[in-house]
Amino acid sequence: MNISLNWLKEYAPVTLSAGEIAGILTNTGIEVSDIREYESIKGALRGLVVGEVLECEPVAGSDHLHATRVSLGKGAPLQIVCGAPNVAVGQKVVVATVGATLYRGDEEFTIKRSKIRGVESRGMLCSGAEIGVNGENDGILVLPPDAAPGTEFSHYHDVYRDTIIEVDITPNRGDAASHAGVARDLVAFLRQEEEGTRFSLPSTSAFRVDRAGAPLDIILERPEACRRYAGTRVEGITVKPSPAWLQHRLRAIGLHPINNVVDVTNYILFGLGQPLHAFDMAKIKGETVIVKSVERGTRFVTLDGVERELHEDDLMICNAEEPMCIAGIFGGLESGISETTTSVFIESACFDPVFTRKTARRLGLNTDASFRYERGTDPNMVTRALELAAIMIKEVAGGEITSPVIDIYPTPVAGARVLVNLERVDRLLGKKMDRGRIYRILLALDMSIDAAGEGEVIVRVPPYRSDVRREADVIEEIARVHGYNNIEIPGKLHASLNATVKPDSFKMKNMIADALAANGFNEVVNNSLTRAAYFEGMNAFDASETVTLCNPLSSDLNAMRQSLLFGGLENIAYNANRKNRDLKLFEFGKAYSFHRDDRARNPLAQYREEERLALFITGNRRPVSWNAPEERSDFFTLKGYCEMILARLGLDIEQMEVDDAAGDLFREGARYSLDGTPIVAMGIVNKIPLKRADVQQEVFHAEFAWDNILERVATRAVIYAPVPRFPSVKRDLALLLDERVTFKEVRDLAFSTARALLKSVVLFDVYEGDRLGAGKKSYAISLTLLDEEHTLTDKQIDKVMMRLVNTYKQQLNASIR
Repeated sequence: MNISLNWLKEYAPVTLSAGEIAGILTNTGIEVSDIREYESIKGALRGLVVGEVLECEPVAGSDHLHATRVSLGKGAPLQIVCGAPNVAVGQKVVVATVGATLYRGDEEFTIKRSKIRGVESRGMLCSGAEIGVNGENDGILVLPPDAAPGTEFSHYHDVYRDTIIEVDITPNRGDAASHAGVARDLVAFLRQEEEGTRFSLPSTSAFRVDRAGAPLDIILERPEACRRYAGTRVEGITVKPSPAWLQHRLRAIGLHPINNVVDVTNYILFGLGQPLHAFDMAKIKGETVIVKSVERGTRFVTLDGVERELHEDDLMICNAEEPMCIAGIFGGLESGISETTTSVFIESACFDPVFTRKTARRLGLNTDASFRYERGTDPNMVTRALELAAIMIKEVAGGEITSPVIDIYPTPVAGARVLVNLERVDRLLGKKMDRGRIYRILLALDMSIDAAGEGEVIVRVPPYRSDVRREADVIEEIARVHGYNNIEIPGKLHASLNATVKPDSFKMKNMIADALAANGFNEVVNNSLTRAAYFEGMNAFDASETVTLCNPLSSDLNAMRQSLLFGGLENIAYNANRKNRDLKLFEFGKAYSFHRDDRARNPLAQYREEERLALFITGNRRPVSWNAPEERSDFFTLKGYCEMILARLGLDIEQMEVDDAAGDLFREGARYSLDGTPIVAMGIVNKIPLKRADVQQEVFHAEFAWDNILERVATRAVIYAPVPRFPSVKRDLALLLDERVTFKEVRDLAFSTARALLKSVVLFDVYEGDRLGAGKKSYAISLTLLDEEHTLTDKQIDKVMMRLVNTYKQQLNASIR
């Protein structure tokens, strides 16, 4: 949210700089993310001066250029080539001198000394559009005759300047989503030391009914969804552009002015935090406003021209015949303010946050008004904001106030009463707080002391602080305003020693992360919230096991992830769209699933949270270099890294079962398990998930079941073995096999046949070709034999090799090449 420094000082008249204010706000929990200067005209007309055209002659060979000589009051006149059709001798004009910078949108260009058609030009005569003072671009801007040459043009055209402080509002601080809310926190901090600093709101004493208009009925049918509803009427207005001061205020914080009536409602919204809505009185049929719900399926067209289908729990503002507005969220197209509007009904209300949030999510709408209503607004601000809006509309649009404030407030909202133990304040803060300072902080936060006893006080919290309900909340407010940086670190630390759980997951994660980083991987951290649609319609995932959110922020963040896959694919899509296509990424994160069990006594037992490690590889294996050809990553690149991780963790790959993982998740892949426990699944990502994440290139992905790995590592014993005293022997075999035979079958058969002497089986060549015959392939394997008691003889070696050859022939129908 953008905060205007000029605007802020109307509520808190401080002399602090923007940097000092930003420091205070951040220290009190309203984080400042940026500070920037605002100018109503970019560049603030710097380098522009008034000039007088002394001479104006056509440029030879051109049908529109003129060579002018322009006086700037002092020094020799400048020769400037101008193409405007209206340039003439005697005119007072705006001159951009050499070195001045002009802006065209986000582009900028600097005026330089140049030659045009062979004629030297030392500046530029400007149109109103070129310098941003108006939209006229059909000729240069001609100033009044009394403009003095050499005077800075900014003396003739005011530039509004401001400093913008961008703040990040946390979800619990809806009260801070306005200039008044931020000013209140600022003053609360300052009043710890300075009694003179005061927070004030605009006066509404000028509100009065000018004449009585036609009666208007307001009917509140759903008080549980609308805590308070108020309205008034202004007649005889003229809808037109807002005055400059109001437009400057709105533009400074990033809003586009619309018209004087709508701009006033936006001004109140961002100033006081109270959303308002203005209705064209001519569109309120039956002179009646009804706050109610309508039937499910009712069609309603909003201000953006979109027709939306309503739910029976959507709160609507209706006239006697039809809906006019989605309460607290978005207005209707038919009842909005237009240039022909002459009378308005102004609405100010306090809508229930839950009703507003559910409707906004159902309809996929997120507006400035719903943002505040969803977090809770101040019911006591409803009538003040309404009166101020009526006063301002009368001021900027003319007209008369023709009705008093009609205020429907069935059950006034009382602030929470919280018992606070002062000793507990000291204990939670870690320091003894001065009691007078505590009271000053509470009063500055608009919290009153209802009663005070020995070591305890009862604090009355204002209704707009819906997030402060417990003693701990009040203590947090005290700490926040006192300043977390002002709480000293104690000289003595109270702690207890705990035994480290073995294996140490944190240490192991760092070990693997270091190994991956050393191999060129980058770590990513993705949101656990993702899109539920990712896991629908795929055999690899059960959509019924997706943990969905009841009130999601959007359809893109409406579920907890079942896998780390789609977060990584989104990372790849983001980088690939920015021409960064060669990637190696890894992520440690959690995956979530729901397994319905109606017999479970504890509902939480139906939810699972599992730690995972994911790898992603795409593009080239290494950067292209003059001494290394381009080499694409493949499945075996990924497999090598996966086996490196397993080996680094001390898990024996040869003891693992390997199954085919091909399916709608992987086009080709393998799944490793140990005694039936999944360890890792890896493969080439299939088209379905790639398309859902908008990835256009091949991706290799692996996902480790980290919790299962920890269980295995915990029971793994490190065994010392001396270096063998006797030499090992290597023998190679070339086997002609059916193409369906896997290397795992070849390796497992070798170990089952010669387990006593066989130490390793390595595949070093694979050949497939027409010369072998259809459905055939050739494996070249290297076998390592070792007897740890004595040196192997040729006879022993030949015996083992013969037994292996016979086994391959009999069980795999192999031929020896």
